[in-house]
Amino acid sequence: MAAADAGRLAERALADPHVTSALHDAVRVHALAVGKAARPMLTAFVASAATEVRTRLAISPSDAGHPVPDVRSTEAATRALELATSLGERDLLVVLLSGGASALMALPVEDLSLAAKQETIRTIMSAGGDIAELNTVRKHLSRVKGGRLAAACRGSVLTLAISDVVGNDLAVIGSGPTVPDPTTWQMAREVIERRGGRGAYPADLVRLLDEGVAGRIAETPKPGDARLARSRARVIGGARDAVEGARAAAESAGYHVRVIETPVVGDARQAGLLLAEQFAAIAATAPRPLCVLSAGETTVRVIGSGRGGRNQEVAISFAMATSGLAHSALGSGGQRRWAFGSIGTDGIDGPTDAAGAIVDSTTLERARAAGLAGPARYLDDNDSYTFFDALDDLVRTGPTNTNVGDLQVALIDDFAGTEVPAYDEDRT
Repeated sequence: MAAADAGRLAERALADPHVTSALHDAVRVHALAVGKAARPMLTAFVASAATEVRTRLAISPSDAGHPVPDVRSTEAATRALELATSLGERDLLVVLLSGGASALMALPVEDLSLAAKQETIRTIMSAGGDIAELNTVRKHLSRVKGGRLAAACRGSVLTLAISDVVGNDLAVIGSGPTVPDPTTWQMAREVIERRGGRGAYPADLVRLLDEGVAGRIAETPKPGDARLARSRARVIGGARDAVEGARAAAESAGYHVRVIETPVVGDARQAGLLLAEQFAAIAATAPRPLCVLSAGETTVRVIGSGRGGRNQEVAISFAMATSGLAHSALGSGGQRRWAFGSIGTDGIDGPTDAAGAIVDSTTLERARAAGLAGPARYLDDNDSYTFFDALDDLVRTGPTNTNVGDLQVALIDDFAGTEVPAYDEDRT
């Protein structure tokens, strides 16, 4: 987590000569920080920038709603838009962007109510929509997203973004308020048709998308739009920072480290199954003790009434998969010892107080001993939180004030001719 610290990443960005040049060339510098890392990014930027920062506006989870926007989100977006439109041609607006910005800075287009936008976001999320799909729709319902914030600014715009999305696409991070939007009204409408169908959404929303597709409502600013000619953006941190931090920590503890480079995406329960197979294959030939790392961001399709999050579902499905890998390094009993954890680097996993969960070679046995139902039942009810809470295997970090997606860590060791020690409830 220290490797993905938002303040550290902001300070590192200020060593970039392109960034320092932009600050030096501006007559007046103003800063807008929005996202889960807003406050540490703004604090570090103001302290480290070799120039006076005239205006400082932070929009963090303590200031607005997340993951569904609320009235405070619209008020915050209004302040941000007012700041952008107030600047002169020789001013520079520095946008310090991080994950969560889409909900924290939300200003619906004039013909759409906040309630309709809230319902739309909840429906897409519950239907398993990924961040690219969700933000495609968001951008077309907003007065600040999809390049519109930068388009409203007469001055120059410099965006420094900490990425929480796979691929580090600046048009997706925070719904791209300062960069061209390659998505279209047609693509937004296809998302709702794919994620629940038109009947699952507010009538005003469906009508708005139809009007956009018909060309009766202007598109978001596209590549080449003259209004964005003075807007520059760069990613200053992301999942790779967390992975490399984990690698360094593991190596310092004596582990041999392997990294799965392919991002972990898609349905969380399927991702857990795939990771178990991948980790077992790596462990078959790698030296011990072994640490295997991966990162990405999965989705959850809500079909039950329980509590949980994508990382908890990855973890519980990983544990279930190991029951079928009895003869691999991820089997249970005998000479095998392993632990696997999946966490959200923001410290928040779904609508819970956990960042994720840990499973190990004793999880299924301990669950049976505790009288819990089979893990599949909890997974089918989207109730992985209850399962892990009963075993005291939730990871609770609290909000971390950064967000670079999700991180998975597996630690694997083999005992030489001994059984796995009895489970110790006081283990750290």
